[in-house]
Amino acid sequence: MTTQTVDVHDAQTKLHKLLSLALEGNEVIIAEDNRLMAKLVPFFPFSVPPKSRIAGLNKDKIWVSKDFNEPLSDEFWIGAK
Repeated sequence: MTTQTVDVHDAQTKLHKLLSLALEGNEVIIAEDNRLMAKLVPFFPFSVPPKSRIAGLNKDKIWVSKDFNEPLSDEFWIGAK
């Protein structure tokens, strides 16, 4: 992913090209007088779909304590003495 910063006036004349860059996943920033004004981001239906997830890829990488759903002690809420 690359970042391209363009002036407002250039953005007006090159909008179609800038939209194509944004749809490809590049960051397009529009600036005026060296102040960043806006960023072009793809809208969902036209954006590249996210890569599909792979079930079980991170199996056994995390764990949950057996008492995860148990209520927290009063010491937790009021602080240890």
